[in-house]
Amino acid sequence: MTGMTLVPVKMKEKNQQITDLLFRLQGIDLSKYDELFLNKALQAKIAEKNCKSEAEYVHLLDQSEAAVTDFIHSLSISYSEFFRNSLTFSVLEKIILPSIIYKNNESSRKEIRIWSAACASGQETYSLVMLLNECSQKENINYRIFATDSSENQIEKAKQGNYQPFEIGQLTQKRLQQWFDKQNDGYFVKNELKRHVEFSNFDLLDKQYSCPPSSIFGDFDLIFCANILFYYKPEIRKKILKKLSKSLSANGFLVTGDTEREMLLKYGFREVYPQSAIFRV
Repeated sequence: MTGMTLVPVKMKEKNQQITDLLFRLQGIDLSKYDELFLNKALQAKIAEKNCKSEAEYVHLLDQSEAAVTDFIHSLSISYSEFFRNSLTFSVLEKIILPSIIYKNNESSRKEIRIWSAACASGQETYSLVMLLNECSQKENINYRIFATDSSENQIEKAKQGNYQPFEIGQLTQKRLQQWFDKQNDGYFVKNELKRHVEFSNFDLLDKQYSCPPSSIFGDFDLIFCANILFYYKPEIRKKILKKLSKSLSANGFLVTGDTEREMLLKYGFREVYPQSAIFRV
């Protein structure tokens, strides 16, 4: 029983109602999601729609295609921000990236390869590019970042690289001036950053591919997959982690969200620096 998440039977029954209904209406399978996450999303929608009970919300879903679309969208909303975990990015900047650069210089490897999985609207990806560009000013390096997300809308926003003032809170004034162009009320990522990134649509649960097809063979020095594992049931998390591990180069690094550290430790990953959420297999 160790490590199991105990979910009240009533909660499971409520979630099962929703799961069965959406599969019947649109063939959508929600069984991959963690029960607690699914229930939290359900309760949020019940409150938002002013429904008096779960049964009333289930009835709404049964009668309204728009309500179904709205609920499904709520399960896939991704939140991102620049340099989201300050400790993680500090360790990347001062320890991890310099070690990757040194290793590559000592080998015949021609470029640093990074996968920003579940990149959402791009802030995480561009944070990595900023760090690498700043490293390249000290030492000549070649690198490429493959940034993916299952949402086409998020990928399009990431490609545009257009952010509003409330989306740039974690950026220093120096980085904002160096890497962005201000136009009207928005801030646009400079092409100097964009040219190092290849954005594409990719589902981490894809059964055919272990990594983005555009990357051809994976072999990533660093994979950034933060704040997505907790959406899924333990068996799905294991599948994702197996896929990510398979895509890493020898001695590559896997970065997760701070809230997912315990999951990785439980699965036998080794944290390279305390509380950093940066791991090796």
